[in-house]
Amino acid sequence: MSNNHTSSNVLNTFVRLRSDATVERLPVGERFWQQLSNGELGTFHNEFLVTSHHFDSDWGSWEMHPKGDEVVCVLAGRVTFVLEEDDGEHRVELCEPGDFVVVPQGVWHTAEASEPVWMLFLTAGEGTEHRAR
Repeated sequence: MSNNHTSSNVLNTFVRLRSDATVERLPVGERFWQQLSNGELGTFHNEFLVTSHHFDSDWGSWEMHPKGDEVVCVLAGRVTFVLEEDDGEHRVELCEPGDFVVVPQGVWHTAEASEPVWMLFLTAGEGTEHRAR
């Protein structure tokens, strides 16, 4: 990374944690998810993305990360994560700042937000899939 002494904002920039222990900033634009999905941003083998998102309502879709686990931490608000596993759906309540869930590799998941919530995500970015809820 060329300029480590500037600030960035995790609300509009993903942090790519590379497998060689270096960091890259990835500005998030309108085509970010499309670029990530079709490989325009490179491969993410054994790498993670770090970002934060604010939600006012339930997610409109499910997602799944086939190449690794995901950690989701609540920074403010409350949210329920719904994990679709072989033995059925499991609901995990994240109620306090700092509460987190580990979403296992390959598990479809979505979130239900009954109030505004800020969350921090550490995601194995390679091959993320989405489907309608």
